Formats: sequence, structure tokens, C-alpha cells
Amino acid sequence: MSTGRPTPELEATIGGLSRRLAEARAAGRTVGFVPTMGFLHAGHCSLVERARVDNDVVVVSIFVNPLQFNPGEDFDDYPRDLDRDLEMCARAGADIVFVPDGPEMYPEPVATTVRLPALADVLCGASRAGHFDGVATVVAKLLVIVGECSAYFGEKDFQQLTIVTRMAADLSLPVRVVGCGTVREPDGLALSSRNAYLSEAERSQAPVLLRALEAGAALVQSGEADPAAVEAEMASVIATAPLAEIDYAAAASASTLTADGPLRGDVRLLVAVRFGKARLIDNIGCRAG
Repeated sequence: MSTGRPTPELEATIGGLSRRLAEARAAGRTVGFVPTMGFLHAGHCSLVERARVDNDVVVVSIFVNPLQFNPGEDFDDYPRDLDRDLEMCARAGADIVFVPDGPEMYPEPVATTVRLPALADVLCGASRAGHFDGVATVVAKLLVIVGECSAYFGEKDFQQLTIVTRMAADLSLPVRVVGCGTVREPDGLALSSRNAYLSEAERSQAPVLLRALEAGAALVQSGEADPAAVEAEMASVIATAPLAEIDYAAAASASTLTADGPLRGDVRLLVAVRFGKARLIDNIGCRAG
């Protein structure tokens, strides 16, 4: 079915993409960039659509980054469907889709790692050692390749968004990092490529993540400032789903991702839950005090 938009141009080499975008900027055109690992869904498309509104040229990268997978995780099984992804990129308004392979991105064993330990070793990083080192390293490389741009990330991966924002600031990258709201199914489940792993029974219970977050937010808004009490409330809601295995339920400062005392100001409530093979994350923001 025709989308009414031209098919995005494919680019598989770093040099080719850099040249195209340098030419666009020399002509006074702005660049929007959406980095992905493919198997796109409506959440990714919302980022592309936002980039389309804001910019003259929109680039989407599709690269399943091996650096952010630990041994035994789902790198080999991570869902991939390039033809479908390209169709979705066209519908959302992408101009260029960057599809490097592993040797193009990492022609030699990686000797440089970007690491933000204060933000990367908590929450998801506590149970996925090195994961965010891999994320920060590949995103830093992609941002250098793309150059001056606005880069769009979903708030569903709030820890990743926080890390990328701080990294770009610390390294003075010529990038405006834009966080975009989480896109959800009608029953509240946050869209994720890993939702494809859910069985029918697991899928029916997965909306418990948002219910837990909403219960925690209601407690904060009622005046509760003890992070442990808020976390216990969220965990108790998740426990009502028999197939759910809690990784964490956390109440933290939105800027530091930790809570060293009573909750104050901008708070982020975050959960990670396993349903069989699928590890799902979600979060919402609220105000305390």
C-alpha cells in the first residue's frame, strides 16, 4: 500500500552517511536522528514523526548493537525484520535509513568505552552489568557519525535517555537530545520490541507494570516521601500477577536515578519485570513535596 511518501534511501557505510549529511547541513538543512535496533513499532514511529516535524532531513539508524548484550542474553534471537522496518520508516517520514553491519561499525575490537557509572550501574545496570557502557558507546559513535543534529529517544527507556543526555552534555557533542513520551497499547502496556516474546497469558498480565507505577504515583501525590514505602506499594501490585518476576521497583530522583533520602521535586518511578523470556521496563514521572 502506498504511503504517499518516497521510500527512504538506504546507506550502509559511515563515510557515505557522513557525506550526505554534511552536504545537507552545508545547504542549510537541519538533521533529525532516531537511533534504533530495528523491529520497529509505533513508539519508534512516533520518534520519527516528531523528527519529521522538527527537521528538514530525518535519519533512522537500524543496528543491533552487540556491545549492549551480555553473554546469555538475546542478541542472536533479537527480532529482526528489515523489510518491515523500511516500510514503517517510509510511513513515518524518514529520508535516510542507516543500516551498517557489524564490521562497518566495529572494524576492530572496541578499545574505547564510554562509561557513566553513577547513572549506569543502578536500576537496569545493576542486573545487566556493562549494558549501558555498550549503549553509551554505540550512541556516542552514532552521534559523531551523524554530526550536528537533534536526536530523539523515548522516555520508556528513561535510564538510557538520562545517560545519553548527560553524555552529550559532558562531551559537548553538537546534539540536542529530545525525550519523547511513551507510546502504549490501549490497556497501558508500553510498546517494546520484546513484547513479541510474550505468550498470550503473559501478555494478559503485562499491563500490571503501569498499574504498579500509577499506584506508586498516587502514593507520592498523597504525600508519601519515603522511597521504600513507594517501592513496596509498586512491588505489591506487581505481585498480583502470578507470572511476573520483579527485577526492581524503584522511586528515585529524575536527575540522578537514585534516592538518598526523602523524595523531593521531580521523581521517576521505574519498574523492570520478567515474564518468561521477556524482560519489560516502564516508568512514569511525578512530583513530590
